[in-house]
Amino acid sequence: MKHLEDTPEFVCDKEKNNYCVYIDTDSNYFHAEPLLKKLHPNFDKMSNEEKDDLTEKLAIASQTMVGPILKQITKQSFNQHNPENQRIDFKNECVLRSGYIRATRRYTQYITREEGIKTNKFDIKGLEFKKANFPPKFGKFFKELVLSSLEGVDKEILDAKVKKFRTDILDGTIPLSDLANPTSVKKLNKYTERKARSGEIFSKIGKGAPAAVKATIIYNDLLRFWNLHRVHSEIAQGDKIKWIYLKTNPYNIEAIALLEWDYPDKMRTFIEEYADRKKIFESVLLNKLEGFYNDLEWSLNLNPYQQTFFNL
Repeated sequence: MKHLEDTPEFVCDKEKNNYCVYIDTDSNYFHAEPLLKKLHPNFDKMSNEEKDDLTEKLAIASQTMVGPILKQITKQSFNQHNPENQRIDFKNECVLRSGYIRATRRYTQYITREEGIKTNKFDIKGLEFKKANFPPKFGKFFKELVLSSLEGVDKEILDAKVKKFRTDILDGTIPLSDLANPTSVKKLNKYTERKARSGEIFSKIGKGAPAAVKATIIYNDLLRFWNLHRVHSEIAQGDKIKWIYLKTNPYNIEAIALLEWDYPDKMRTFIEEYADRKKIFESVLLNKLEGFYNDLEWSLNLNPYQQTFFNL
């Protein structure tokens, strides 16, 4: 887990070690392992189930200890002498076997105890692979990678999965439609400064146009240039599309959109020939992997001739 840098003294030991790993509103997460290792010298040799049980016992003991202190604080600070009016409480909610916290409300938790009941589930909030504009194929892979790390899968195995996934992207094993960026098109008219004139292929696109809007305008222009717009639909405002990066091509365009439900053969052939799979991997997934690996203080070498994975 990523640790909070500024934590009150009362959650640190004499050596100033920080055991508070995350705070959000009324939730506080603490690292129990250091104390459990002191209480149980053979802790590292225990099974995960045994460790979970001890963690829960420690949480309950902490709840029992802190509860009366909170009542005393309520009584003294808020002049509440009636126990029924003392609303500040300390409750054990769950035990995490492991967790990955990227930022506030962006995390994954591997929960094995929840309010005293054994469970085995993941709680995921706000991470990139949950976002609607993240390619589902990338999202599924990234999710599996993060969850596998929380389950204790060896780094070497995860490295191999990343290498295999990258290879499948580059060699065409994974279809382009699974790699394209999904989104809905907005403000087409705003960024179309003027339509293509006689002798021109492409419209003039306004400055600051989002990549998806540029790709959509180019798609519609190319559809008309190829005279396919009479039998195939142009992309309209509000349509759900996918867009994809292209390599150097005869039209000097960097990206293009597509409609999966109305995909002309000529457009499909063009995109298949010029799709830049390497750039797709690097621009869409690589930076997410970089952030994840850096958070875990890991490195990965995808290329035997490269010293580091992220300098490809």
